Parts: sequence; C-alpha cells; structure tokens
Amino acid sequence: MASYHLSVKTIKRSAGRSATAAAAYRVGERIECQREGRVHDYTRKQGIEETFILTPKDAPDWAKDRSRLWNEVEASETRRNSVTAREWELALPSEISAEDRSQITRDFAQELVSRYGVAVDVAIHAPHREGDQRNHHAHVLTSTRKLEADGFTAKTRVLDSAKTGGVEIEQMRGLWAELQNRALERAGEVERVDHRSLEAQREAALERGDQLSAEELDRDPELKLGPAANSMERRAKAMAERQGREYVPVTERGAVVHAARQARAAFRELRERLDIARETYGAERDAGQGRVSAGLAALRAATAKDRDRNPDDFRERLARVVGRSRDQDDMPKPEGRNYARERLKEIMEKDAGRDGQAAVHKLDGHSEYDTGEGTGREARKPSVNERLKDVLNKPREKLEIEDEREQERDDDENENKRDRDRGEGHSL
Repeated sequence: MASYHLSVKTIKRSAGRSATAAAAYRVGERIECQREGRVHDYTRKQGIEETFILTPKDAPDWAKDRSRLWNEVEASETRRNSVTAREWELALPSEISAEDRSQITRDFAQELVSRYGVAVDVAIHAPHREGDQRNHHAHVLTSTRKLEADGFTAKTRVLDSAKTGGVEIEQMRGLWAELQNRALERAGEVERVDHRSLEAQREAALERGDQLSAEELDRDPELKLGPAANSMERRAKAMAERQGREYVPVTERGAVVHAARQARAAFRELRERLDIARETYGAERDAGQGRVSAGLAALRAATAKDRDRNPDDFRERLARVVGRSRDQDDMPKPEGRNYARERLKEIMEKDAGRDGQAAVHKLDGHSEYDTGEGTGREARKPSVNERLKDVLNKPREKLEIEDEREQERDDDENENKRDRDRGEGHSL
C-alpha cells in the first residue's frame, strides 16, 4: 500500500554538521570542504539510483559543480550557529516505475527552485538490501539563501518564520501528495496517499458518511521504530523467513508497529469485501433477483477465495461472479456451498456484538437514517448475524420457495392496489 512521508530537517553548524558533508553523503561523492579543511569521501556508498542539481534560471554556471556549489554555501554563512542547508526527505511510491519516481521528484525539486529561488541537490536512493524493498526514497538538499546571478544572497526567511514556515511546509506537503497521486493514477493504481493528519482525515470521512474509514483512522500515528529496533526487527523477519515460520516481533516497539499494520490490513480487506458485496448485490437486484438470492450471490462474491484482485477488471470480475452464481443455482456443488458456509460463520464471529441493521439498509440502497425515528427495540429489524444464521440453516429449495412467495405477495399487493384505485374512481 502506498504510504506518505515528507519530513524537513535543517543542517546546523551548532550540531557539528556541514552542507558539504551532507551533500557528499547523500550523493555518494567526494567533496573537500574548504572551510573545515576536511575531505568527505562517500564514493563507496551504494544504493544511489540518480542524482541531479536544479538552479534558478539566472544562477551562475559554477552552481552545476556540486563541490563548488556547497563550498559557496558554506562560505556565504559566517555565524557559528548558522543553518547552512535544508533537507526534504521524501518517500517514493513503490507501485510506480523508476522513471515516474524520478519525474515526480524532479517536479517537486523544480517547485522548490521556483518558489524560493534556492539551489537544489537531489539524490534518489534504492531500498536498503536488508530492509523493506518498497522503501524507495529521495533526499532533496536545498540552500537556505537565494541563488542569483551574483551568487547566494538573502535568506529564505519565509521557511524560518514561526508564522509562515508551517504554512509553507504544509502547502509543499500537499503538493507532494498531489504529485504522487497523479503518478499512481497514471500507473492504474487505486491506492492514494494523503498528507493530512489522521484526525483531519477522520473528520473528513465522517462528513461524507464513511464510517468504516473513520473507524480505521481512529488510531494513533504509527510509532517510529528507530535504527536499533528497526535493525533487530529486520533480522528477526529474515530469520523467520529462513526457518519457514511466522514472524514474531522481538521488541516492544516492533510489536506495537506490527499490530497496527495488521489492524490496517484487516480494515483494508474488510473494505474490499464490502465493496464487492455491495456491487454484486446491486447487480443481482437489477437483474431481477430477489433479496435472498442477491444476498447469497453477494456473500459468495465477498468470500470467494480465488477472486481477481485487479481493480481495473472489477466490472468483468463482477460479471463473472454474477454468472457463476446463477450457474451454481442450476447444478449442486456441495463443496463450494460448504466452503461459503464456513467462511460466513467466520465473518459472523468476527462481527459478533455489532448491530447489522444499518448495514442491511445500506445494502438495500437506503441511508443509515432511513430506519425511522421512534422505532423501539421490539420493532427493530433482525441484525445481519440473525439473518445470515437463518439463511444458512435453510436448504436452497426452501430459499427459492420463499423467494417465489415474496414475489407472489408483491404481485398480490400490486393487484389489490390497482383494484382499490379503480374503485375510488367511481362515484355512487
């Protein structure tokens, strides 16, 4: 699943850091710092996929020379506690191609140049060979002064001010989310990223009536493992894979993170199943099937073990599911029916204690507020669990008979209504 990450850090002399060392490390090159009289050699560093420098249009030619560029940055700062550079760390989606990752990083870096007039040095890194192989990321190092024809000039105070810095960074966070989502859409991916806080996302989900997303977002931000715990968990995962057993976290932080990720995965699976069930139910009802038959087709689709997970072929998959459900009505397949029965029991056990009335109404095309006000406990509709248990305990023949009786009752009611209408039209 695509995840969002953008962090902004500063390179401070007061912390014993320099722009020349930071640049050399991120791009894997050798840079001699003239101010310190030290050589920063990281030419043996691996995993660097691409590096490039972007500058304003009227910048001097020497700005394309990385060693000269960052030595000029150091020379432009005279204070012992100066902030010499700013780093934007970006997570890149693993779902898109390397070319797309490069392009969206370049687009983001160009926006920094245009917006603040700074020099930008970019390094795109591959995932660490011992870590998560989806962890593509980029380091975008910028000067803290504007780069003009005469060299570095005024500080970019808009990013340093307490009043404007947060606003500017939030806007850049939004831009980075937009660039990623466009790339994901071009690649045909359904996943999207969101730069907003979990609380802001949860409020938006509640406003649009998406209770499931709101519940999923009602959590704390994921705990950061840190280098030591991350290394221990990586070794534990590798050992579990070699031994062919399930991975068990070995640190407290690792256990918290692992549990949170499992919970999010469960929510995603539940959402997939609900979407498939709603679509199948609606298609079956549109095709003239009764509620029971349509509900069974929806449940079979939601619990299908071998369903196609490609979102681009969803409509074709839905057509196949509906077609298969009708074929299954014509020929007995006890194994498939028993499998669906067992899977439904598992779902009901997980759903124990929840009132399924709202879900039933949504499945029928109503909103959750259409149940009516003042409905007492005695008059409430059966829950999802109650209805499913009733369905599972009846043979298929009885279900079809009940479906036919329901249709006959509807026909009788319509005929009586037409008779009443004709009678009301005559005067005595």
